[in-house]
Amino acid sequence: MADSIEYRPTFCRICEPLCGMIATVEDGRLTALRPDRDHPLSTGFACQKGIAFTEVQNDPDRVTVPLRKTGDGGFEEVSWEEAMTDIAARLSRIVRREGSGAVGWYFGNPGAFSYSHLMWAGIFIKGLGRHTHFFTAASQDVGNRMVASQLLYGTPTALPIPDVLRTELLVVIGANPVVSHGSVLTLPRIKDRISDVVKRGGRVVVIDPRKTETASAFEWLGIRPDGDAYLLLSVLQVLFDEGLVACDAIRRQADGLEWLQLRCASFTPEATSARTGVEPEVVRALARDLARASSAAVYGRFGTSTGQSGTLTTYLIDAVNIVTGNLDSAGGTLFGDLGIPGQRWSMKLTGAYLRRAYRTKRSRVGGFPRVIGAEPATLMAKEITTPGRRQIRALFVSAGNPVLSVPNGDELESAAAELELMVGLDLYVTETTAHCDYILPVTTMYERDDFPVTFQTQQTTPFRQATEAVVDPVGDVRQEWEIIDDLMQRMDPRPPVFAVLSGVRKLLGWCGVEFTPRTLIDGIIRMSAGGDRFGMRRGGLTFRRLTADYPHGKVLEQFLPSGIAKTVVVYRGGRVHLEHASIATEIQKLSKRTAPEGFPLLMIGRREPRSENSWMHNSELLMRGERSHQALMNIRDAAVLDIFDGDRIGVTSPYGTIEIGVRTTEDIMAGVIAIPHGWGHRGTGGWQVANRAGGANVNRLTSSSPEDIEAISGMAWLTGVPVRVELL
Repeated sequence: MADSIEYRPTFCRICEPLCGMIATVEDGRLTALRPDRDHPLSTGFACQKGIAFTEVQNDPDRVTVPLRKTGDGGFEEVSWEEAMTDIAARLSRIVRREGSGAVGWYFGNPGAFSYSHLMWAGIFIKGLGRHTHFFTAASQDVGNRMVASQLLYGTPTALPIPDVLRTELLVVIGANPVVSHGSVLTLPRIKDRISDVVKRGGRVVVIDPRKTETASAFEWLGIRPDGDAYLLLSVLQVLFDEGLVACDAIRRQADGLEWLQLRCASFTPEATSARTGVEPEVVRALARDLARASSAAVYGRFGTSTGQSGTLTTYLIDAVNIVTGNLDSAGGTLFGDLGIPGQRWSMKLTGAYLRRAYRTKRSRVGGFPRVIGAEPATLMAKEITTPGRRQIRALFVSAGNPVLSVPNGDELESAAAELELMVGLDLYVTETTAHCDYILPVTTMYERDDFPVTFQTQQTTPFRQATEAVVDPVGDVRQEWEIIDDLMQRMDPRPPVFAVLSGVRKLLGWCGVEFTPRTLIDGIIRMSAGGDRFGMRRGGLTFRRLTADYPHGKVLEQFLPSGIAKTVVVYRGGRVHLEHASIATEIQKLSKRTAPEGFPLLMIGRREPRSENSWMHNSELLMRGERSHQALMNIRDAAVLDIFDGDRIGVTSPYGTIEIGVRTTEDIMAGVIAIPHGWGHRGTGGWQVANRAGGANVNRLTSSSPEDIEAISGMAWLTGVPVRVELL
């Protein structure tokens, strides 16, 4: 029996709702997680992934000491001193010989859920030198959203989100929030909140090639994969053609309305129906409903972001919200606001810097723009293998498994052998870190303090919550920022930014202040809405006050503010810019798009309730019930090929082939096959449950060729990929 049992409030950081959790800690060990009934927003809800995380925390397959690659391809345990001394020496030699352009860093999705990891990785990669390579999961996920915001609002950080709590009509395109729990949208209990739209007399329409879990709960409008841009252009054409646009009012908010009208003119519902599979009258009805609703919001995510026109589609989603008068309006789409003094001017400066970097800094391979400083991860392997200046010789991978998440992971595995140094910061030996010279063990979310800074402006309800570490780190693991900080201090010679950082630390130390990521995040909390303004506002929030006085979090306001676009949009006068040559080019490409012969089906992705990319596949609880990797096919398509439930099929694209089990259904458009991502564990990693699960790496069907990457944002092409299927 345990000598001590404590129940500690905290929150989950697997996905974006950040649900409140109660951690059971017995004798210093995390033994259970349950939903926090006292959390003001999630109110006792958590998904099975969050509840199962104790299995990750206590996983016997977890890496808990530094590992070094041996000559036979295995790993041996080493001390931190041995590992960091060798890594720093080898990295320093590479930088002295080749310059900072020989170093790359891949930053995976979970990193965005750790403020300290995010901050220190950014400082390291930018401080090392101006030519370093930085890759993130954004080019498989949200790069299109950032570029669309940069074009429309002048900064990639202005992210409009649907006001689900007040809207009368919610249109969801290519997203499955019942499973994802929201993406670029922080809304706990999202299914309940969307259901509330219907309960108060509104409607929810889900536009997707598959009748997803979200579509099954509301209205489903089937669409052909990658048809979103055509549909939205037709909606805009109807709005303009039928005089449903309040032009005078919108001109006070945005420039380029006539330009947009001209671009849409030829995309009538009749002209696009073959591309979308949607009847013209259905398109017209949707456009009229959006125009006539007292409030409406169009929201789109993964299905719209990773096709051939992801950025254009995201731009058009916002354009529909703008021309229907629903941008920056209650019940429409709203901007989050941290409420920091001088925020508008800091956003203007940041926006100007990022727009300039987007225009002037290009990837070495393919010449793609940098999106928030990052290059397309799809090209990472080519940046390693292509000779010349800035060829990557050292690669760091933190919180990611790009062998399973980036197109053509086989190419990346082969490229890894050419590196002089590869270092992974991870919980496991994964399919990617298996190729590393060193694997450095890191803490889980419950072994560190945290504040979800990334998601503060994506909350439908302005809210603050911070957490201390729930348990001490196991074994010899360290936080990512501690590892990075140690490496920065060991570099020889030390880059100027690292030297300045060290000087600041010493200066503050003389004043009795310890300089850590927490020092910075505490300052952000203090200066943002609700903060104590460093003692100037009595009762205001600090990191410590949040954890001590508000362990379940604190709601700042019931709703997001409306009418703040002029403080968020950084163009002169706070005006939205609709006219962009790059968008015109993307629209022109639509009419030239053709499908290759011999590939009659289109492959789309599929999110699963019990998966989060690849890193939740080592939980027995989540993998129970003989769970396996399966594709979904329309029952009529399957019948033509004499395919039945449980059969094994071969799926071939112009880029590769996989084998997978299949399940047939009527809840998917004809001509479409849906395959979940994140699978393909082949035993190269050290996680036993995941290895037993196996599955196929769907990204073998996708292309890493620069010609197949979206030019405007560097986004990977992961959905709407042409394929053919055969029975094995």
